[in-house]
Amino acid sequence: MSNLSPTHLRCEYLVNPLAIDTPRPRLSWELTDSDPHARGVRQSAYQIMVSDDQGVIVWDSGEVQSDETLHIHYAGAPLEEGKPYTWKVRVWDQDGQVSDWSNPASFSMGIRGMGWTTAPAWDAPPPPVISHWITLPLADTWCETQSPPATMLRKPFSISGKVRRAVLYASALGVYELRLNGKRVGENILAPEWTDYHQKVQYQAYDVTEQVTNGENVLAAMVGAGWYAGRIGMAQEYAGVWRGVYGRRLALIARLSIELDTGETITINTDKSWRVTDQGPIRSADLYDGEVYDARLEMPGWDMPAFDDQPWQTADTIKGPRLAAQPNEPIRITRTLTPVAVNQPAPGVYVFDMGQNMVGWVRLTLHGENGREIRLRYGEALNPDGTLYRDNLRGAPQTDIYICRGEGEEIFEPHFTYHGFRFVEVCGLDYRPTVQDLTGCVFHSAAAEAGQFDCSEPLLNKIMSAIQWTQRSNLHGIPTDCPQRDERLGWMGDAQVFSQTAMFNMDMAAFFTKWMADVREAQTKDGRFPDIAPHPFNPDQCFSGNPGWGDAGIIIPWLMYLNYGDKDLLETHFEAAKRYVDWIVRNNPDLIWRNRDQLTPLWYGDWLNADTFADLAGVPRKGGEMPKEVFSTAFLAKSAQLVGKMAEVLNKREDKVKYCHLAEKVRAAFNHAFVSSDGRILGDTQAGYALALSFNLLPMELRPLAAQHMLRAFEPYDGALSTGFLSTIRMMIELTHFGYVEKAYQLALRREIPSWGYMIEHGGTTIWERWDGWVEGRGFQDPGMNSFNHYAIGSVGEWFYRVIGGLNPDESGPGWKQIKIHPVPGGSLTWAEVAYHSVRGLIRSRWEKKETGFTLRVDIPVNTTATIYLPVKNGYPITESGLPVEKSPAVETLGWREGCAVFRVGSGRYEFHVKNV
Repeated sequence: MSNLSPTHLRCEYLVNPLAIDTPRPRLSWELTDSDPHARGVRQSAYQIMVSDDQGVIVWDSGEVQSDETLHIHYAGAPLEEGKPYTWKVRVWDQDGQVSDWSNPASFSMGIRGMGWTTAPAWDAPPPPVISHWITLPLADTWCETQSPPATMLRKPFSISGKVRRAVLYASALGVYELRLNGKRVGENILAPEWTDYHQKVQYQAYDVTEQVTNGENVLAAMVGAGWYAGRIGMAQEYAGVWRGVYGRRLALIARLSIELDTGETITINTDKSWRVTDQGPIRSADLYDGEVYDARLEMPGWDMPAFDDQPWQTADTIKGPRLAAQPNEPIRITRTLTPVAVNQPAPGVYVFDMGQNMVGWVRLTLHGENGREIRLRYGEALNPDGTLYRDNLRGAPQTDIYICRGEGEEIFEPHFTYHGFRFVEVCGLDYRPTVQDLTGCVFHSAAAEAGQFDCSEPLLNKIMSAIQWTQRSNLHGIPTDCPQRDERLGWMGDAQVFSQTAMFNMDMAAFFTKWMADVREAQTKDGRFPDIAPHPFNPDQCFSGNPGWGDAGIIIPWLMYLNYGDKDLLETHFEAAKRYVDWIVRNNPDLIWRNRDQLTPLWYGDWLNADTFADLAGVPRKGGEMPKEVFSTAFLAKSAQLVGKMAEVLNKREDKVKYCHLAEKVRAAFNHAFVSSDGRILGDTQAGYALALSFNLLPMELRPLAAQHMLRAFEPYDGALSTGFLSTIRMMIELTHFGYVEKAYQLALRREIPSWGYMIEHGGTTIWERWDGWVEGRGFQDPGMNSFNHYAIGSVGEWFYRVIGGLNPDESGPGWKQIKIHPVPGGSLTWAEVAYHSVRGLIRSRWEKKETGFTLRVDIPVNTTATIYLPVKNGYPITESGLPVEKSPAVETLGWREGCAVFRVGSGRYEFHVKNV
């Protein structure tokens, strides 16, 4: 038997999903070897076996000669809606030895019908109506300035027999929480999450087998406004309404499918037999405003069979949008925090310090007499007098109100809101609380954490921690710009530049699969990708087609291919990508991308560069921003390049020729319009050189000259950076690439403003939106746009992984099939380590530099290969695991490149050591 073991089985990126909409789901696995000393281990073949819930085999792939472990399409008998399937896999190694079968995994198909419509549709016609959207009877109670009370819904039902399997499917126009027989169903928060409700809404599935009982049962739910009927950033200005952009009637759709041991199936649907009310304790709940909860209005037992619901109303039914199974991990509480301090800046005002800027809500344990109002307000920073600073929240109150019922100890935890904060102000208590009275509940889209970074410099570790916290803070079904003020939109420019860092930190495959569907659904009729997705306004009229923002619709799918080997997403997204590039060219036939009054409301450019700094001594007021036409044309060239690469991967030969040729024409136009013979680029900015070099726009002979100009562009800023959102990470990587390693490390380790270190050393535990969000002696920047939890310039995390740690994806082997390990030591660092759980397994790189020499230890996953770049001088003796490297049978010497000794290795653990001469 082989020592190989298939592990971490997944279906469509998810572990044991309960609702899959595609008729040919993709199956993937990783491989481990029980021999820790094994090297060069690979898969030569696989066999997949899929069975239905009766144990009947519906697909046996047989032995397939292939080393692929990702995205194997199911190819068996048609899969039935709502039905569970079990699958397992075994593999053959390079010697033809077969492994044991893996532990079984499962997936279940979603459901269909009128109201439950899959995307894409299955081949068979949908079954008849099975559920309705249900809501309160229509009443003229809408208030433009205040969120509506939560709708409560319940349905008693009886079961006679033993339950074999029970699955609950649900969605809402709004956000919902389900209950079954007095207990919460699942751990999802703010489901069904944000989509363009005019086009579709997601549904979720829950295994409730253990919650359904023989006898009387009650299925219940609460629905709050959420994104559907609540406030959305900038809606008042661009949609003409304060709230309710998508609709005003909160509604629920659900189907509970119960299989008994007898073989009988019972289905509980949402219909007019349900009872509803809005007279419960949640008097209002909004994502931005907060939640008002009156405990005096609680209805004990409302989600249990004995409750009398006669005062409630009969549910009304309405039509709803298309439904699709949620393809990404749900929002869940992933950790809790205890405050580090509680202070009293004024009588009766208590401010809790969580010690960490976080996103979620708090759980407050308290006591007070009947009717006492407790008010909780949230903020990211404090004023000098210790009171809460909230000016940067703009129009987001971020305030929860709890009204006591007066019956001993009470616990308040919201349901349908979320806040961005480090500090919580509590007013209304008649006693001094302790830190144990309040718990911070951190929640976000629960994608698995994939990357770890550690090094000898504590400042860099703190910066990486801040980057990771910022990422968690802005993943709530979409990648938001910020989590606290009245915006929280899916800005594509921010996500575009941060996406590789995001993929290093967390497994973003399912998340970006979902979000790219939002992007396609918001594409305009003429081909523009949106600036924000989902787009809650009219994308044909505003916030669409902006350079660097719309290009996320091409750059992120390409990075999904590099990191996860996802050709299917490229195929799904390809026509949309072409339409976007074609729109740019139609409107800019000379291939210089100009505004032409089309970019409404703004032409962003390299956002928040040094020209936006306020009152910083010694910093020029102008000269940091690259000219917008240079910026835009550079992105046109990049997107054309990538569409050509996509076409090559997808074997679309005509498209490959067309877009590769277009990219060369844009490149020529760029050089003709903006580049001088000595390599100077119009504007002479750090950003301009960084983008031109990163996007390979310059002739080979001008690239070193442009890099020199980039270095000289630091001089007016006394050595500091002047770059904004979309150029900073590219500048860091290009400095390194052209040998200015110490300059890049100097910027990473810098503590003076502007720098990441300045943020950290002045209280930042997340990344700021502005380099100068707060300055000692000056105070806060413009509160109109000054988030302290904004990931865009945290994209430097990519440099930490790729340059310090040396971990790089390789285009020649997407999905980390081939790995490039190329650490570049510098600065004061004496060691660094990165670990990354890729879709093929764990990759680890650790280097250590001592007076006696340099050591690099790497772990390469089974079924992959790696190219190792050792940063050493030619002629220095190199050993691998104690042997001269040329005598190591598992190491192939490739020679010298980029000032490094280069080797190729297969899977396994390796230790390279270079002894100083």
